[in-house]
Amino acid sequence: MRSLRRALIGGLGGAALLLTPVHGQSPVQDRPSATFRSGVSLVSVNAVVKDRRGRPVRNLTRDDFTVLENGANRPIVDFGFSDQGAVSFGVLIDQSGSMTLSNNLDAAREVIRHLVAWFDAGRDEIALFAFDKQLRDVQPFTTDADAITAALPRLTAYGTTALYDAIASTAEQLETRPSPRRALIVVTDGLDTASTKTAEDVSAIASAIDVPVYVVVVMSPANHPDHGGIPLRQGDAPITTRLANLAYWTGGDMLIASTPAETSQAARRLVTDLRHQYQLAFESSSRAGWHELAVRTRNPDLQVRARSGYIAQPSSHGN
Repeated sequence: MRSLRRALIGGLGGAALLLTPVHGQSPVQDRPSATFRSGVSLVSVNAVVKDRRGRPVRNLTRDDFTVLENGANRPIVDFGFSDQGAVSFGVLIDQSGSMTLSNNLDAAREVIRHLVAWFDAGRDEIALFAFDKQLRDVQPFTTDADAITAALPRLTAYGTTALYDAIASTAEQLETRPSPRRALIVVTDGLDTASTKTAEDVSAIASAIDVPVYVVVVMSPANHPDHGGIPLRQGDAPITTRLANLAYWTGGDMLIASTPAETSQAARRLVTDLRHQYQLAFESSSRAGWHELAVRTRNPDLQVRARSGYIAQPSSHGN
């Protein structure tokens, strides 16, 4: 399986996803052309459903959902809802040189402290990774939240930033965790100066292996677009737009933390999402390659977040 994951990441690295901002119309993508044998016949999808006020919706049934694959309806063969059981978190913190600006590294540490405060000690598991140009394993997966907070003072900001490469590598490690409820939480200022992959590449990789990416962008209130600030840009788009698209396609979300209140709210929202998930499964396509997914509910007032696609293996039976 590890070699298959490498093949997937290598194949998808050159594939382009053409994304538009999350707010407004939905992103549009080119289908990645990579194929590999996954050895599974069912595709599982975790979905978070919220009402218009952002509250989790818990009482839906199988008949309330629709799964579209490449635009065609697919029967849901397995279904469940869970707000119990362990959650696996991989936390990836930016410790590149740009994080020294506006005390962003201190703000990132505070995000993680708030996040850990919502953990179920002894049951949930968390690992801490850090990156500049290279990815570092700071604390392996543990059910001891204190081990994470104890490691935070050791982080120092220096070097260039390979944000997207680090997300791709860390998502691969999350794929092997035993809990079906898992996520990668990235705490960063959003700048990238050294990656070989793009945000679009990473979206495809994480979506295909069903690891939602939640991005918490730490920034000064002067740069917060919702507070009348001037958003930071990289290339031709605000960094928040690119990161929001990345999170959207993996079934995750992007949040901004520029004040203590936003920091606390972001941590609570992340944990709430992962504790209230629906699990859906359908039969994998017999046509090898990338397949677009859309999970919807029959109630148009509800918002659904789920991964945007998967890679199917060749099959001897028709579809």
